[in-house]
Amino acid sequence: MVSLGASCAVFWSVFMMIVTFSFAGDIVHHDNIAPKRPGCENNFVLVKVPTWIDGVESCEYVGVGARFGPTLESKEKRANHTRVAIADPPDCCSLPKNKLTGEIILVHRGQCSFTTKANIAEKAGASAMLIINYRTELFKMVCEANETDVDIGIPTVMLPQDAGENLKNHILNNSVVSVQLYSPYRPLVDVAEVFLWLMAVGSILCASYWSAWTVRESAIEQEKLLKDASDEYVNAENAGYSAYVEISTAAAISFVVIASCFLVMLYKFMASWFVEVLVVLFCIGGVEGLQTCLVALLSCFRWFQHAAQTFVKVPFFGAVSYLTIAVTPFCIVFAVLWGVYRHVSFAWIGQDILGITLIITVLQIVRIPNLKVGTVLLSCAFLYDIFWVFVSKWWFHESVMIVVARGDKSGEDGIPMLLKIPRLFDPWGGYSIIGFGDIILPGLLVAFSLRYDWLAKKNLRDGYFLWAMTAYGLGLLITYMALNLMDGHGQPALLYIVPFTLGTFLSLGKKRGELKVLWTRGEPKIPCPHIQEDQSTNQ
Repeated sequence: MVSLGASCAVFWSVFMMIVTFSFAGDIVHHDNIAPKRPGCENNFVLVKVPTWIDGVESCEYVGVGARFGPTLESKEKRANHTRVAIADPPDCCSLPKNKLTGEIILVHRGQCSFTTKANIAEKAGASAMLIINYRTELFKMVCEANETDVDIGIPTVMLPQDAGENLKNHILNNSVVSVQLYSPYRPLVDVAEVFLWLMAVGSILCASYWSAWTVRESAIEQEKLLKDASDEYVNAENAGYSAYVEISTAAAISFVVIASCFLVMLYKFMASWFVEVLVVLFCIGGVEGLQTCLVALLSCFRWFQHAAQTFVKVPFFGAVSYLTIAVTPFCIVFAVLWGVYRHVSFAWIGQDILGITLIITVLQIVRIPNLKVGTVLLSCAFLYDIFWVFVSKWWFHESVMIVVARGDKSGEDGIPMLLKIPRLFDPWGGYSIIGFGDIILPGLLVAFSLRYDWLAKKNLRDGYFLWAMTAYGLGLLITYMALNLMDGHGQPALLYIVPFTLGTFLSLGKKRGELKVLWTRGEPKIPCPHIQEDQSTNQ
């Protein structure tokens, strides 16, 4: 019979598979709908627009550069402070009445094409053009198909409606408004990505050793039971050892199907109330994960061993140790405080603590029995990742995975099933994130490799764990390299991680002639020497 904790772990493993990609925030937007052509071939880059009102530094806005015109300066110190003037007429579809001497002209969107406005502004003597959108979001400015005069010599930037109206109102109030226009590059490596890599690798490392240690201890107890033929082991198992769940091939496929349905549901019903529900579910899972990890950690100290080994019967939950009862209130308070104050600047620390402990708990309880199940699970997850990040754009006109992870249209800063760290040295700020699924799914295979090595009595060099762990680390490293090469555009991490981890495992097993055993039998059930001798005799 599966315990309550094991059943919850299955739910959390599916729940956390939803988001399986890495993301750092886009600063360059590639667009195949608006094809490039000579004179109209810029990438759509985000632009910083710091402002000064009467010489006093004020707000900093973010705009988007046009497909046409020269590229903007990337260094703030090289960007000029330039005064802003309002176009007259406001749409700049005809030559402005006011004389310009190098000012940046502020223009309303509409009435004529963007390139027409830019050509007129350039002829009037403007050094750049700011276009006010008629909505609060940004819009990508392109060249019309039949336009030929696209040799434009001034940069053009679109501002959201609220930012443009603020600048306009200050100018109408006779204030002197000046701005800078520059588009800084994202650094190749940010310390946030280094820490995310360490957190992901460290979580799998801890969970793998915990899982392998649990299996080895169970095997030792089983050997004692066979020797003594006593009931002592049975009683100890019921009180002290948590049940675990082995994934079957059908369950591996079902996980991906259920996660896909849940992802679509999140996409369709994304709203603030729905994110609140996810936060509550995450807090419940975080309490369970933090409690499990704290009990396991404190049990290693002599002062807490008695409390960890003394149990009391609790209705619905069964036998619960006194140590578990003692740490549970702290875990609940921790999760509730994070849920209430999750919008503060440092709340990511609490989210990461709850997330890591939940990941480790799931990896310790949920297991794959052999390489066959691991191959099916990771192959399905590989296709799942690619489909919902890239292919879903064809049906939904946007990447479903990215929209869900960002929490678009919900008024929230993303969903909680992510590890996140603020980008400390990035001029654009934001967070680097990694989905729980990018850790849990390959982590199941890595944890299996260590259990197999310990039960088969393989050393580190001759086993599979070292290679699987290294392959995961390299796969995640390649993910971040691809992330930076794509200017922060969200990447399906399993696209890179699965070939590394699964490919390494399969290749190594085939080379050593153990692929058939790994594929079907998986973990040796009992590693005891005298039992292995009996098995070889029977064979």
